[in-house]
Amino acid sequence: TASTAEKPILLNNIADAEAFVSSAEVAVIGFFQDPQSPEADQFRLAAGQVPEVPFGLSSSAAVLSHYGVSASTVALFRTTSRSGGGKRWGLCSGGERMVVSQGAGVSVDNDRRDLDMTSREVDDKKLIRFVRINELRLVTEYDPVTAIGVMQSSVQFNLLLITDKMSPKHPERMRKFRAAAELYKGKILFILLDSNLKSNERVLSYFQLKKSQLPALAVFHTPDDEHDVLTVDEISIERVQDFCNRFLQRMQ
Repeated sequence: TASTAEKPILLNNIADAEAFVSSAEVAVIGFFQDPQSPEADQFRLAAGQVPEVPFGLSSSAAVLSHYGVSASTVALFRTTSRSGGGKRWGLCSGGERMVVSQGAGVSVDNDRRDLDMTSREVDDKKLIRFVRINELRLVTEYDPVTAIGVMQSSVQFNLLLITDKMSPKHPERMRKFRAAAELYKGKILFILLDSNLKSNERVLSYFQLKKSQLPALAVFHTPDDEHDVLTVDEISIERVQDFCNRFLQRMQ
């Protein structure tokens, strides 16, 4: 088995590629007919700068055909259960155009987004930006870049945990928040918002929260801005469930 320290991991056949995609919540594969091409070099550069996301590379004709790829393409796979359609695959941000599409040969539990690497304008920085925008996980940490991905999401309910990441209680809070997120995959997007970040202060003021009231949960329905806020002493799975279920019932 290839070491996860190797970035990217070489995927020589369809079985390897499928196993790679299903082994992680978010996985990125670079499909290149020529593994020594300039595009592949940019891909390797990007892979080294995003340590928490597994990157694979394939130049196998069978693998490229299986995933419906003909030209140099980077695909990001998110293994999630989603209901309903209406995904907005077009993505235009920061002035650059990114070709984003739902790919062939993907199971219904995989969201897939493609970035066309044949454009000369795509470099490692734009590739990293593409990954960051689209890598929404069980719990997504909110920042100016992931905010774009949150807004692009087809999931209409967001649950924010607004908390101090520096708190000694943070790891335990995250463990419980993540466990609750498992129960709402595809229904509610779980988001961590660090109250220490200056860029997040406007979110606190939107929900009319002061730092002294944290941690807090805020649930939000994106189509109509309907929301609810709960200040909590501590996070528990049951408390998160109760808060989410009450809001979901109200919105039915």
